[in-house]
Amino acid sequence: MIFYFSACGNSRFIAESIAQALDEQLVFIPEAEREGRFDYTLAEYERVGFVFPIYSWCPPQLVRDFVQKLKFTKAPNYVWMAVTCGDNGGVAEKVFAEQLAKIGSPLHADYCFVMPNTYVNMAGMSTDKPEKAKRKIARAQAHLPEVIQNIKACKSVTEMRRGIFPRFKTNVIGKSFHKWVSDEPFRSTDACISCGKCVNVCPLQNISLEDGRPKWHGNCTNCDACFHHCPKNAIQYGKASVGKGQYYFGKF
Repeated sequence: MIFYFSACGNSRFIAESIAQALDEQLVFIPEAEREGRFDYTLAEYERVGFVFPIYSWCPPQLVRDFVQKLKFTKAPNYVWMAVTCGDNGGVAEKVFAEQLAKIGSPLHADYCFVMPNTYVNMAGMSTDKPEKAKRKIARAQAHLPEVIQNIKACKSVTEMRRGIFPRFKTNVIGKSFHKWVSDEPFRSTDACISCGKCVNVCPLQNISLEDGRPKWHGNCTNCDACFHHCPKNAIQYGKASVGKGQYYFGKF
């Protein structure tokens, strides 16, 4: 069983690739959260995996909140996590291990895939150039067979790319980031064509169209799916995202 969260497709690609190779059931975390599906029956010796992007060197808050509500009929035989990040993930695996420990589950392995950047809501942060993005995807695809074999063999593995000052990034910057996440700066420009793409791609169903323009409703994780999928690049996050490129898995 694999629980996953993805907004721009990087983590979905990893989760689906592993699930297909190992014949695992996929559970989309936002959907399970909305439907109140927190109790799961595990088979004997069943593995449980979690796949999600790194947000500011931490697991997304919605993923952590979901984990706290999980209940398994028996302890999983092997628990692993696979994260996607634009560069590095600090000590995100330690934060996630702490969340798992609260429900009585250990973390046996963590895997890390460097994928194209998606966060554009701050100055100095943008998407990768297409050539660099393609190289990242190619390296991730090449790394998948090894990860799949390790999971199949239930190996204890630590792959997290920590970067410099990893504890500071995760424990100070990362935890602060999740306190000020807001959708208030999001706006649509006159380029909006009222297509509703942003409504459909929002994993938290946080957007509706009012008078033909998107309206955000306060339940936002700053995944930027709405920004990246807009066919007219008509969605902006204040001034921070202006002039920045768009990316989602499969765009090129």
